[in-house]
Formats: sequence, structure tokens, C-alpha cells
Amino acid sequence: MEAILDFIPLDISLVAQNFDRFLWGVWVTLNLTFLALLCGGVLAIPMAIARASRHPIFNPMVWTYTYVFRGTPLLVQTFLIYYGLGQFEAVRESWLWDPILSSAWWCAFIAFTLNTAAYTTELLRGAIIDTPKGEVEAAIATGHSYGSRMRRIILPSAFRRAIPAYSNEVIFMLHGSVVASTITLQDILGVGRWLNGRYYLAYEGFITAALLYFLIVLVITWVFRWLERRYLRHLADRRTDAPADATLEPTR
Repeated sequence: MEAILDFIPLDISLVAQNFDRFLWGVWVTLNLTFLALLCGGVLAIPMAIARASRHPIFNPMVWTYTYVFRGTPLLVQTFLIYYGLGQFEAVRESWLWDPILSSAWWCAFIAFTLNTAAYTTELLRGAIIDTPKGEVEAAIATGHSYGSRMRRIILPSAFRRAIPAYSNEVIFMLHGSVVASTITLQDILGVGRWLNGRYYLAYEGFITAALLYFLIVLVITWVFRWLERRYLRHLADRRTDAPADATLEPTR
């Protein structure tokens, strides 16, 4: 046993002594990630409607926005906001500089929000387009206007069907939040890097950070499985009631 411990030099006592810093890193990570997901989701709803309805003015604008933010790495976007905007004197002299754009947290929050909004827009657009035609035709037949159909029929149905795909976006956003550690924020990975650098360690900080991310992803997975069972139960019942010899069409 001692030979194994000598071969894997992990100092658990240092992790325990500094675990309060890791808890603070968890708070920073969750706070930044879920606030960005919330704001990005709110921004994505009208943009997804514009994309799905093929609005002649807003659709090309939203398409360009989503193409840019989905086509470039989150790290580059964060660096451009945190380091790039400060190069312009007009930005430094504006009212946005001192409270917002000079803060690493706000720059990361803006980058994360714009990034997740782009991905969520395309995710919701697909869910809106895939709304069963029978639901839309029934809403039209009962006299619903376009706005009423979108608010009461199409969007609730799209939100439910988007749950499985959106769970991946939440996990990807959580993993992408490690970018915050590159602009001085003490998130989970930032604390792990600090621990390794202070005590000249190789593994302890990174392994602790990896375990914390794993536990958070496990909780997120359980939450979304509960949401799927609650809001997609009718689809599960439909698959269960299908004949044994029924041939299901492949899905994308």
C-alpha cells in the first residue's frame, strides 16, 4: 500500500486544508454558468422565433450572429471581450467600462451569455420547426392568432421536446466555464491551478477539480432525467404502447 502511495504522490491533506477555496470555486462556476444560461435562454427565444418564421429582416441578422458565435471558440470570444475591448479609448471612457467591461466576471458573463444564446437559438429553432402539424392546425382551427399559437401551443411543445438536447448544452456550458480561469477568475479549475502553483503540485488540484465537475454533471443529469420523465411521459407511453413488430422511422 505504501508503495502505491509513493507511486501516486497525492497529498489529500492539502486539498482538505484548502477545500473552502474549492467551495468558493464551485459557487463562482455555478453562479456564472447558470446566470449565463438563464440570460442566454431568454435572448434565444425571440431569436429562435425569428429564425423559425424566416422573418425577412431578423432571420438573416440572427443567422449571422449564431454563425459567428457557433463558429468561433468560446476562449477566443472571452479574450476578445476581456482584452480586446479595453484597447479602444472610447470604450475605456464610456460608462460601461468601470462597472462592467473592466471586470473579469462581467466579461466572462457576457461572453458565456452570447455563446449559449447562439446555440440555444438553433436548438429551439429546430424544436419549433418540428412541432407536429396537427397541433398547429388544431390551434388555427380554434381561432388562435399567430402570437397566441406561438405562446400557448408551439413554444410549450418545443420547450418540452428540447429538454434532452438542452441538457447537453447545459453540460457543455459548464465545461466551457473553465475559460473563466484564464482571465483571473477563481472558478473550480482556477482554484485547482492555484493549489498546484502554490504548493508545487502536479495532480491534486486538477484531480479535485475534475471530481467536482463530475459531481455537478451527475446532479445535472439526474435533474434533466426527472424533467424528461415528467414532461415527456406521453412520448414514453407512446413508445411503450407501440406493437412489438412496429417499424420505427430513424430519427436524427
